[in-house]
Amino acid sequence: MYDVIIIGGGPGGYAAAIRSAQLDAGVALVETDIIGGTCVNRGCIPIKVWLRAADTLRRIQGAGDFGIRAKVEGIDFQTIVERKNGVSSDIRMGMEALLGNYGVEVLKGRGVFKSPGEIDINGAVYQAKKYIIATGSRMAVPDIPGLKDALLTTDQALDLQNLPASILIYGAGPIEVEMATIFCRFGSKVTLAAQTRRLLPREDQDSSQRLAQALRDEGVTLFLGQKLESVKPVGNEFICSLSGSKNPTITVEKVLCAPRLPNTQNLGLENAGILLDEDGSVRADDFLQTSVEGIYAIGDVVGHTMQSHAASAMAITAAENAMGQSKLFSFNLVPRGAWSFPEVASVGLTEEEAENQDLDVTVGEFPYAINGLAMSVNEMKGSVKVVFDERYGKILGVHIVGPNANELIGEAVVAMQFEYTVAELAAGIRVHPTFSENVVDAARDALGWALYLPKR
Repeated sequence: MYDVIIIGGGPGGYAAAIRSAQLDAGVALVETDIIGGTCVNRGCIPIKVWLRAADTLRRIQGAGDFGIRAKVEGIDFQTIVERKNGVSSDIRMGMEALLGNYGVEVLKGRGVFKSPGEIDINGAVYQAKKYIIATGSRMAVPDIPGLKDALLTTDQALDLQNLPASILIYGAGPIEVEMATIFCRFGSKVTLAAQTRRLLPREDQDSSQRLAQALRDEGVTLFLGQKLESVKPVGNEFICSLSGSKNPTITVEKVLCAPRLPNTQNLGLENAGILLDEDGSVRADDFLQTSVEGIYAIGDVVGHTMQSHAASAMAITAAENAMGQSKLFSFNLVPRGAWSFPEVASVGLTEEEAENQDLDVTVGEFPYAINGLAMSVNEMKGSVKVVFDERYGKILGVHIVGPNANELIGEAVVAMQFEYTVAELAAGIRVHPTFSENVVDAARDALGWALYLPKR
């Protein structure tokens, strides 16, 4: 019998296995596919390679602003794909080696619960004192007439040797925004449509608006508040009919959809008595324990942000609790991010969410446009916004649109984790010139004394 069995070998399951082993557990990791999950093999990492290529092209095309006359002779998409595959392979091999180093036994196959205390893998029964479910999420293509023939999945998109001349991207989440950024930069005519009335609907409204304008500036056509009703072939293209306030039709070569749902199918959860929420995610409490004592769940399978860093952070808490500790997971400290141009990142409550909680909300904001480094490197789109409770000075949320946003948000996570007041954040010192100065300046604006903004 193992101390802990983890089902799923993505970033969450991998981290849970290592942390459990560090706590002297006998650990088995069950994986039906390959180690690394969606993030390493088909998501975060591969997309970042493509985004790096797109950003390199963007910088070359803007080199004239710095007196550099550069010419792009061509784009070798095969090299991008090969690099993407190579990076994923290197990370995966490193993960496999580290699991072996920690003595984690990897069991290949699908883990299916037979009861709360045992699972079946390819006909063999295994037992553990504790279990951690880390099965991630799966593609969930919407049932839209004609979509199947036009569909381009993210898996397929990341292996393209030739990009479509035109594409409709349906959805408003981080994946869709990042894919729109890639296709647009490499010359595709991109239309992004979504039922939601704004991009990244979980984010602060100001962030969504800034991102929307940036995408329009890049050449992306947006149809928000529009539902994709049908897709019909016409020659080598497809006519996409949308319904909403405008009811437009769009003719494109491909349609990309990337919705994902918690991967709870065919796991025998009902045999263990594990309850699901209405959205199909595993129900877990703040200790990440499911409805069954001794069985924990982490990452995409419990919903929330569906980003790999959330799964990895949950993994630590679940593993420590499985080994006898009793730690709460701080859902409010999980940052969110999208690697568009400019980047978008956030942590905590939006201004709207804070107001809906009847808090004494005050905000401070500082634009990149007057940041010295941003002006120097010609990256002036975006701003930093701090939301805080005026009564106690508590930082409720931070929202960043701009270069290095996904790195800078770490400052906000630390500030909130250690319960800085906005005054303490405003008193900070940063190297000049840096983008990080914007975080301090936004806190100062929240208190009404930003040095580099006009007097209110």
